[in-house]
Amino acid sequence: MFIRRMYPARPFGQLGREVNRLFDSVVGPASCCQEREMRGAPAVNVWEDEDNIYTEAEVPGVGMEDMELTAVDNELSIKGTRRAPSDEGVTYHRQERGKGEFSRFITLPTAVDAEGVDAVLANGVLRITLPKAAAARPRRIEVKSS
Repeated sequence: MFIRRMYPARPFGQLGREVNRLFDSVVGPASCCQEREMRGAPAVNVWEDEDNIYTEAEVPGVGMEDMELTAVDNELSIKGTRRAPSDEGVTYHRQERGKGEFSRFITLPTAVDAEGVDAVLANGVLRITLPKAAAARPRRIEVKSS
């Protein structure tokens, strides 16, 4: 007879493992599914200083002519197309880089001035500088004595 000890703090963890095991048996390991979903979307970093919000996106093999950037209020959209390699007569043993269309929609921490956006593509990294809208920038307020 097999006795399994149940710990009161762990029943949900055990339930989660059982659900994952069931899911994996139907569609394969979850990590593979997540990898497939994210394969085409570029990895992105976003940070800010007082005047600008900066975004970097990894887009190796994609030219500026294959990308479309849109900035409205506090949203940034990066759309593009990775072209399939035209290697005829070759056999791939592993092909991990995605191909086809991709898109990323990023909610920025504040509204931006869309007229001043600057984008530079170098070494497969797209760097976007988004100036903050005037209303979103910090202002120094002079304090007067009475």
